[in-house]
Amino acid sequence: MTSTTDFTTLTGTYTLDSVHSRLGFVARHAMVTKVRGSFDDFTGEIHVDGDDPTKSSVSVTAQVASIDTRNEQRDGHLRTNEFLDAEKFPEITFASTAVEAKGGSDFAVTGDLTIKGTTKSVTIPLEFQGQATDPFGNVRIGFEGITEIVRSDYGVSFNATLETGGVLVSDKITLELEISAVKNA
Repeated sequence: MTSTTDFTTLTGTYTLDSVHSRLGFVARHAMVTKVRGSFDDFTGEIHVDGDDPTKSSVSVTAQVASIDTRNEQRDGHLRTNEFLDAEKFPEITFASTAVEAKGGSDFAVTGDLTIKGTTKSVTIPLEFQGQATDPFGNVRIGFEGITEIVRSDYGVSFNATLETGGVLVSDKITLELEISAVKNA
């Protein structure tokens, strides 16, 4: 693994490895616990410009129907129009509009996140985890990041009031990204 901050050797285009990556999310449930989930079917590409990271880019597309919270009944509800409306809006997309090197192995990637037909600008702090050549000769890079969004900003506003005064599902959603990407030949 490379721990250097010399990114010039990383220049190239990489394809997200969905088997070794996670597009996850966390929501508060009933104001007392957290529910974690992920999208199991997604594709994406990262273009790294090691000489000028501001010229780098990222694009990701997740299939809404692949949502997985380890509970099929809840997953089915999340696919309905009360939440993500998978039938009408089958994809969630992210396309970067700016990449900023923050120093060391830290970056801020700003882009357009589209959920349920609504697009908002989101900045995701990402930390470069390293580079490695796997046993099959593939050059891999890794990034991890966490950010928060407000789901009602995207028209995902279903909720239920609890008798204690709270709500069933938090409006604030934490996005958790663990990315492994393979350099294209």
